[in-house]
Amino acid sequence: MQERAIEVIPVLDLKDGVVVHARHGPRHSYAPIVTPLARTSAPLDVVAGFLTVHPFRRIYAADLDRIERRGSHDQSLDALSTAFPDVAFWTDAGVHDGEEARWWLARHKRAHLVLGSESLAGHMVLEELATDGRIVLSLDYRGGGFLGPKGLCDAPHLWPARVIVMTLSRVGGDAGPDMDRLAEIKRRAPDVMLYAAGGLRGASDLIRLKQAGIRGVLVASALHDGRLTGADIAAAASKGAGDAK
Repeated sequence: MQERAIEVIPVLDLKDGVVVHARHGPRHSYAPIVTPLARTSAPLDVVAGFLTVHPFRRIYAADLDRIERRGSHDQSLDALSTAFPDVAFWTDAGVHDGEEARWWLARHKRAHLVLGSESLAGHMVLEELATDGRIVLSLDYRGGGFLGPKGLCDAPHLWPARVIVMTLSRVGGDAGPDMDRLAEIKRRAPDVMLYAAGGLRGASDLIRLKQAGIRGVLVASALHDGRLTGADIAAAASKGAGDAK
């Protein structure tokens, strides 16, 4: 059987009303994005730029103001959903618990909520929302350490069907995806759809992830600087005759 198709998901890091360039995790230093794909760093312009590269079906958005508890980009997300109705936005809104998650899901009826482990107060939110198909879990790591409730990374029975493995120290860098950690988590939860985040450099890394059985990858820098092209993405998205949908 040939490798399963792998999906590329562009990333929007939202801070102070604009898209910023995330590098290695220290969010206070993130500056507005400068990219050949867009005239400005406004979210609408950047998403329109992404769609000139490839007709992406999903885009990941990190609401950094919500994650840091100093505001939100709810209006920007509403505008994006209206302007791009064919795109599903996966949003990390810094949700702490089930009550906040339910409020957010009711407020953003077309979006998918990413529960970032670094923000979660405990395991209960995953148990409370176990049947909600709009939940995605992000297992967040910085360096060698897990960021989140104790034991969550070792409790795959609590995880939803889609899990992002986020290595913050590799975001915006050239170290490549964290293949060892991805392989470890895939062994632990072979039936979960895994999405890599952090460090993708170009088409060769995309092929490695595809061969490892990773379902998708979150990408920003390699799209903005042209190291990952529309042709690369289309090739990685192709499936052999033996692949399941």
